[in-house]
Amino acid sequence: MTVRVVLGTQWGDEGKGKAIDVFAEEYDFVARYNGGNNAGHTIVNEYGTFKIHLVPSGVFNPKITAIIGGGVVMDPSVLVKEIEELQAAGIKLDGRFFISPRSHLIMPYHRELDGLYEAAKGAGATGTTKRGIGPVFADKVSYNGIRWNDFADLSVLDERLSVQMDMKNKIMVALGGEAMDYDQVRDEYLGYYEKVKPFIKEVFPMVRGGLDAGKNFLLEQANGSLLDTDWGTYPFVTASTTLVSAATAGLGVPPREIDSVIGIAKAYTTRVGGGPLPTEIFDDEYAISVLSEIAATTGRTRRAGWFDSEVTRFAAQVNGVTQIFLTKLDILSAFDEIKICTGYELDGKEVHYYDIDAYQLGRVKPVLKTVPGWKSDITGVRDYADLPQAAKYYVDVVEELLEVPVGWVSLGPEREALVER
Repeated sequence: MTVRVVLGTQWGDEGKGKAIDVFAEEYDFVARYNGGNNAGHTIVNEYGTFKIHLVPSGVFNPKITAIIGGGVVMDPSVLVKEIEELQAAGIKLDGRFFISPRSHLIMPYHRELDGLYEAAKGAGATGTTKRGIGPVFADKVSYNGIRWNDFADLSVLDERLSVQMDMKNKIMVALGGEAMDYDQVRDEYLGYYEKVKPFIKEVFPMVRGGLDAGKNFLLEQANGSLLDTDWGTYPFVTASTTLVSAATAGLGVPPREIDSVIGIAKAYTTRVGGGPLPTEIFDDEYAISVLSEIAATTGRTRRAGWFDSEVTRFAAQVNGVTQIFLTKLDILSAFDEIKICTGYELDGKEVHYYDIDAYQLGRVKPVLKTVPGWKSDITGVRDYADLPQAAKYYVDVVEELLEVPVGWVSLGPEREALVER
């Protein structure tokens, strides 16, 4: 039996979807255990190109059972759209895709409140995706959440939803928004429930049964480790735990069962929204144009920076990462010289990520090491030995700085654009 967790070691958008798609062939179960549809994984395979936000990325393996754990919050409209798109592409889901009834639902008032809260903060806004993630997690921990299992008894749903609508309408109006119609919300979500009801099933027995039977599990993290509520760059974080430990709360897998933690690290650093990005590039228009990207979930432009080994090493340490899956090395082929952050200085003193808060992190001076580029197309390389010497040197430097072996290097978005080391 193998239980492998695949997680991001930066601020998200590291390329977890590709790694999971590659690994899925070896597993019996693939599961999402945290976050919500504020995370997006882009998959490119023989079925086409997919931007997935909720359904586990390993679902394309027809032999695998895909699970969304109770630790995942979801917008039902996004979930229904993904299910329909996958089915239209010929992906069979019946009998092999399951959703925990414990999952909390993002309601229309959560999305509205997300935007109203950001607007009310003014200059203090934290740059949320406005997908309702913060408000739904706030409701979850304050006993105000709506879960799929509430729909099994309409009297329970009506009681819970009416209380929430009364409260939320008062808050939205107070913040300058408009009240929502109870019947409209209720009918809309009952419609979603009818479409996803065939997939809703308590997942703990199949998880526990699979573990006892020696089955192989691939667990898929959402977001990135540096967006964790506790260990990330608070308050510029997501609303939930993004670390490997969330697999226990969000899926029911005991910590002792996890034997492999693969840390996905992009060969440079990007970030969407507000918050510190110590290696952000401001004075090199060419580098910014090459490294900036469009986020799969929000459509916003990602801020670009050089590889930051300080934060990535911390993420590897706090998660117990056993191997690194390095992505997008091919993008760096555009440069004659490449910079790598080896550490930080703050007010003339050496500091580590864990010594300072997010506001101090925004003031640090990154210590940069310059290494040679390779200026050649490496997207067609399939054997690590065939990479240019400078590219292999770059990987060696990353490995040395992170103190974790690099096991895979991705050279493009396609499944086959990969070398194992």
